[in-house]
Amino acid sequence: MEFEFRRNRLDDTVFANFSMDHEVFGRWFAEELGADVTRAQQVLTYIGQLIAGAKTEWRDIGNDLTLDADIEQVRIFVNAIDFDEEHNLEDGMALYDAESEGYCGLEDFEKALKSWLVFIQE
Repeated sequence: MEFEFRRNRLDDTVFANFSMDHEVFGRWFAEELGADVTRAQQVLTYIGQLIAGAKTEWRDIGNDLTLDADIEQVRIFVNAIDFDEEHNLEDGMALYDAESEGYCGLEDFEKALKSWLVFIQE
């Protein structure tokens, strides 16, 4: 999972771009965490507890996106979309869900979160 963080120096807005199939992670970092250092540190604490085995799962329901984490992976998804619903699409057509739902390993997420924390403190 590759990522890049940027800041608009005019209004101090932060942006996160993640590799294909992980785009929703960029939205979560920028929109749900933003430049809130305390919030990022809290999430990092919960992720650390999962890695250490002190917790088996954790959920954070944000304004637009929800983060579900367990001891193996992190899932981020848009709150307003039901992915269990069956969609009737024409042959050869498919929904592109990477901007609405994404998965990554717990350690990969921790690495990205630590990088985000350093970035927003610059």
